[in-house]
Amino acid sequence: MDPTPRAQIRFAAEVLRRLGEELNPSIDQGIIELVKNAYDADATGCTIELVGVEQPGGTVRVVDDGTGMTSEQIKDGWLVLGRSTKVTSVRTKRDRLPAGNKGLGRLAALRLGHTARLTTRAEAKPGEENTLVLDWDRFDEVELIDQVDLEISSHPTDETHGTEIAIEKLRGRIGRSDAKRLARGLLLLADPFGDDPEAFRPQLISTEYEDLSKLVAGSYFTEAEYHLVAEVDSEGNATAQVLDAFDGPLYVAEPSELNREKRPYQCPAARLDLWVFILSAEDFRMRAVSLQEVREWLRSFGGVHLYLNGLRVAPYGDPGDDWLGLNLARVRSPENRPGTNTAIGRVTVQDEKELLKQKTDRHGIIDSEAFQELHRFAVDAAEFMARRRQAASDKRRREEKEAAEAASKSRRTTVVEEIRKSGSSNIQQLEKAFNEYERANEKERDTLRSEIQLYRTLATAGITAATFAHESAGSPLKVIDQCAKAIRRRGATTFGQGFLDLLQEQLDALDRALRSLGVLGSVTLRLIEARKRRSRRVDVHLVVNQLLGTLAPFLEQRRVSVEVDLYPGSPHVHGTEAALESVLTNLVNNSLVALEESATNSRRIKIQSSADGQSFTLRVSDNGPGIEDLPMKDIWLAGQTSKENGTGLGLTIVRDAVADLGGKVSAEAHGELGGAAFSIELPLLEV
Repeated sequence: MDPTPRAQIRFAAEVLRRLGEELNPSIDQGIIELVKNAYDADATGCTIELVGVEQPGGTVRVVDDGTGMTSEQIKDGWLVLGRSTKVTSVRTKRDRLPAGNKGLGRLAALRLGHTARLTTRAEAKPGEENTLVLDWDRFDEVELIDQVDLEISSHPTDETHGTEIAIEKLRGRIGRSDAKRLARGLLLLADPFGDDPEAFRPQLISTEYEDLSKLVAGSYFTEAEYHLVAEVDSEGNATAQVLDAFDGPLYVAEPSELNREKRPYQCPAARLDLWVFILSAEDFRMRAVSLQEVREWLRSFGGVHLYLNGLRVAPYGDPGDDWLGLNLARVRSPENRPGTNTAIGRVTVQDEKELLKQKTDRHGIIDSEAFQELHRFAVDAAEFMARRRQAASDKRRREEKEAAEAASKSRRTTVVEEIRKSGSSNIQQLEKAFNEYERANEKERDTLRSEIQLYRTLATAGITAATFAHESAGSPLKVIDQCAKAIRRRGATTFGQGFLDLLQEQLDALDRALRSLGVLGSVTLRLIEARKRRSRRVDVHLVVNQLLGTLAPFLEQRRVSVEVDLYPGSPHVHGTEAALESVLTNLVNNSLVALEESATNSRRIKIQSSADGQSFTLRVSDNGPGIEDLPMKDIWLAGQTSKENGTGLGLTIVRDAVADLGGKVSAEAHGELGGAAFSIELPLLEV
């Protein structure tokens, strides 16, 4: 009787490609995985050289001075996928906890080229160099991985230990955006916040992108106004303090003040450092660095980064990844809270028990209880700083108000006494005139208090809208969009073309509505950007075109056509971009509301500009019903509206914003298109 046939699971060569591409789909992340291998090998120096990469056929070379590998370690470790010989809980000679624990990360980078060449010299076996060449074209010609034999060659050498990996004959180009992400990722990889001379410092070398290889010649932490330092120990107890620009303590948290839930944090020991900057021209006037330098640095590296066992974990701190919710908190209370454009920070964790586990694609941490508790600790610390700064601001305002009132009262007493001492025969007339002056001042103060209340109301509405915009631009809209696409795709697959013929119109309307909702969120968030509130030289035509581009899906959804007739040139005015945007946004919104009530099917808005000498005019008109049911002199008053659900605030804002810009605004009940027309006249800046 024949013995029972034996079989083994075998892998198709296609698996190599799929593993590499799907685990690390981006070029920069693949190369960074190779650099992490150098970190695990206790390297202090690691260079990443890009040669001829602007076109296919180039080379990427990664060289380190780490412990290297013997031929046995290559065979039984480096070439074994899905298992690593590294013990992540045992520290290396340089006191590092190894980052790589799956042996899969290097695949994506190695397959960027047609050939990958490994050259390595082991510290444990000096005088020997081992070489291995992976010709990926050979794997593409076979069906199974084990059909390709690999040869590890060894020969004598005088060079010291280390490893070089050359990825040759690149399949595609590495463009500037890829190289920029790589430069940023390399700089942030091994915690550039510290000043340890023995720290791991990967270096990018590139003749094509030399500016990127020198992306950060220095850092600007000393320019920060505040430095938050918070720590949580292995027992879950936390401390926090805020230091000033000279590292002196400003605020120290009481235990109950920091941890509001009053239960230990169930996470590994960690530390949060957050440097907060006040980015104003006045604050930087006497400094050795420019405001623009710091702003550019924060734009490239700002946000809060996560470092696990010495190496950065993406995507935390990447552009668009605000994992601690700093920007949303700033929207809700903008005065004393940092955002990702005004702060830079890190959360450092030494996790010997492996409570925090990276996802298989190395892009983020699995959302475990330990990670949620680490997040809670960091958010609580940021909230502590915000509360203390807000309390200090409130106290300062109260003191300034009390001092101003006391000074005003003192000055009034002094004036009255001086009048009585003058011995003038017109004392009664002088006292009467002074009292009238006081009543006029009081009336002016009442008006200012009323206007302050108005803008508090507007601020509340804006903050609420921005909060909903931030939330809706994320998960809810994405879910609706994904579901709509799934319905379209699965319906067509299951029921054929008849499904699309039946529901195409409704699905297209859903797509348009989603784009429109997306615009509502993006416009709201754009309008409140802090940089737009700084007074400077502003290109009016540029602001008009950018805003209309943002509003385009919203206008399309309402079937409104916009005719833009701007005269040639780039007129500049002095003021804030926010003021110009608020003027145009409110006038366009005013037209949209009017057109909703119009019986016409052809909804039109016309925006024109002209210049006459030193004056610039922007005109907005529509073909709605015009201004009716309100006297023209009352349309600028706060709260005055003829619309059932109107606020009566839009034209008030237009009036005040134009006045702040040094201009004038006028209105016509019925302009050239039949509806309302508004003209804004502003003083031009000389070219």
